[in-house]
Amino acid sequence: MNEKRAVSRRRFLGAAAGALAAPYVVPSSVLGLGGAAPPSDRIVMGVIGLGGMGSGNARAFMGQKDCQVVAVCDVDVKHLEEAAANVNKHYANNDCKKYSDFRELLARADIDAVVVATPDHWHALCAIAAVRAKKDVYCEKPVTHTFAEGQALVAAVKQHGRILQVGSQQRSEWGFRRAVELVTNGKIGKVKRVEVGLPTGHKKAEGDTKPQDPPPHVDYDFWCGPSPKLAYVPARLHWNWRWHLSYGGGQLMDWIGHHNDIAHWGLGRDESGPIEVKAAGFEYPEDRTVWNSAWNYEVLCTFDDGVTSSISNRHPMGCKWIGEAGWVHVDRGRLEASDPAWVKKEHDPGPKKAYESNDHRGNFLACVRSRKPTICPAEVAHRSITPGHLGLLSESLGGRAIRWDPKEERVIGDSEAEKRLKSVDFRKPWALS
Repeated sequence: MNEKRAVSRRRFLGAAAGALAAPYVVPSSVLGLGGAAPPSDRIVMGVIGLGGMGSGNARAFMGQKDCQVVAVCDVDVKHLEEAAANVNKHYANNDCKKYSDFRELLARADIDAVVVATPDHWHALCAIAAVRAKKDVYCEKPVTHTFAEGQALVAAVKQHGRILQVGSQQRSEWGFRRAVELVTNGKIGKVKRVEVGLPTGHKKAEGDTKPQDPPPHVDYDFWCGPSPKLAYVPARLHWNWRWHLSYGGGQLMDWIGHHNDIAHWGLGRDESGPIEVKAAGFEYPEDRTVWNSAWNYEVLCTFDDGVTSSISNRHPMGCKWIGEAGWVHVDRGRLEASDPAWVKKEHDPGPKKAYESNDHRGNFLACVRSRKPTICPAEVAHRSITPGHLGLLSESLGGRAIRWDPKEERVIGDSEAEKRLKSVDFRKPWALS
């Protein structure tokens, strides 16, 4: 990291302590002037990462009457300036503070909660730092880039008693909730198989794939952070980082936190998982220089009750549970079942009701106030993407099956696989602990 941006652990902790000792001058808009709610009724927020999802989340939270966005952070100056301008325009003031280092934002004592919408490889470090700084967190999916990060984040949230919501917003949509209630109430009988359909990846990189100097408005060293500092390529920055395994996990990990999250919900596996996972049929771009994630893939799972699942781009998008007495298939904007009557709103699926939320971000804010678990908390989100981590592990080991103990979260009978799964290889000076 360059010296200008390098903030040592000692300096960071000192800054945080100073923030507690010397109160910030809180913007007048937060104090309830100009028709705004009083501070006792408002949740003060910062947003870390202002790309597509970050900007969308900022707009959505600004639309919530019981919170106020007061700070934004990004290593791309263009993103940062645009985001701050949008916040100031919304509140008709110039109070939004801009940060290029997320730790400086987290040192502010007046901020209650943060949005983490960085590239995947930054999710864990930002979210863990936030909960340690006593902030509640709304984190984009997948909640972490590696399995070890997921375990560390779950532990940190529990240790510090923070509220965390993962942006798996499908849980807050009626169609997905209805599908889950149909399955859990036994409408389709005993579940035999689940098909989780995710998008197909990319056979080749698109855009400007020539290595070059980073643009002056991007702190590329800080952007790479704990991951390898590969040569700067425009086609691997902003959005397209997803297709390189150093920064994202391809379409498998980009979407598994959506549809497999729903699969686990319907199976009652929110805090559990499969007992065996195996990769199959992974196909990669011919040239993996710029994008190196699989475009064709399948992850096969077996659960302790005999249910099997297939997570693959070869299935129709969404989640389909197949039982002895019928089936249910749900995707965004689509809910189908072997009995069409089941999907009608007036139909009662049965006495077992799923956690009800009709506003994902609103659910987060409500839980910040009540201190009750969100509809998609850290462990649930971590468990829903674990089959993806195990599938990538299986693929890296030649496709051999990974026997898994979901209770203890450990690989059974394969020390090499266990070591790889639990290892943390961050670029210095970044560390998970």
